[in-house]
Parts: sequence; C-alpha cells; structure tokens
Amino acid sequence: MNGEIDYILFQDESMIRDYQAIQRTWFIKGKQRIIPTYGKPQGVKLIGTLNYETGDVFCVEEERYDAEAFLRFLQCVLERYPTGKIVMVLDNARIHHAKLIQPFLEEHQHRLELLFLPPYSPQLNLIEGLWKWLKSDVIDNVFYSSVQEIRANVQAFICRLNQQPEQVIDRLCVRL
Repeated sequence: MNGEIDYILFQDESMIRDYQAIQRTWFIKGKQRIIPTYGKPQGVKLIGTLNYETGDVFCVEEERYDAEAFLRFLQCVLERYPTGKIVMVLDNARIHHAKLIQPFLEEHQHRLELLFLPPYSPQLNLIEGLWKWLKSDVIDNVFYSSVQEIRANVQAFICRLNQQPEQVIDRLCVRL
C-alpha cells in the first residue's frame, strides 16, 4: 500500500418505516387521498454505504442497530472491497465507537479508516440524500400490506440505482 485512498464511502443507518408514508400529494378537491395502515408500525432497518466515486450503493438489513450489527457490516464492506484503502465517512453514533469493534479496526487499520463527521451535521453525509430519495420513491403515499413488500421494493430500488450509478453520482455526489 502506498497510503493513497482507493475508496471513499459514506455510511449511515436508516429505518424504512411503513408509517412514514403520508407526504405531500395531490388529490381532487373534496376527495382527500386515504392511505390505509395496518395499525402497528413495521419497517426495514438498513445499514449502508454510498461510494463517492462510483455511485455504488451497498446495503444490508439488520434486526437491530447495535455494535454487533455494525461489526458484521464492516466485515461485509471489506469483503465487497477486497483490496485498497477505504475511508468511511460516518456520524458519531454510539455503535460506531463501541469497544466491540475496536480490535477489528486495529487489525484492519491499514485498509479501513473511519472518519467521523462533526456532531449534528447530517448534511455532510451524502448517504442521507440516498435515504431521502429511497423514502420518497418507495414509501411516500404508498400502502404495503407486509414488511416483505417493503423489503422487496427497497431492494428493487437499490438494484436499479446500482444499474445506473451515474444517476446516483449526478444526484448525490459533488463533482469538483
């Protein structure tokens, strides 16, 4: 390794909830649009990265957000990018600083560096725009009868993005 950075990844977690659905929408005057619900909130918990240079989106689903899930995710990232130096830009969530992941980070310090954003600065994390895009395209003003439907549509959205990475770069990544 020559010390150069090969990949800049923006990382974050997001809960895609079914009850976030009602957003601004058009409807005929006097005929308000009704979005049904099934009474108990459900959703899909994602941990993901956005590759700044290529527009590649990588997400995994987890049952919960904890240090163990984040450690599994870091292992998946290293498998996805088997060579080269990775700098991962992320927020200061507690799971990102957990004692459990410190030995892993020390072991892989030559390949993986975590770059923490200042507190309360989500606008600096480009993957936040991805989450907003995903929610507006997949969840807003739509009723899903099951979590499996939500999951399938989230996966289809990410698959579409990865087939057209230039669209991701144009929308989310700042070009210099």
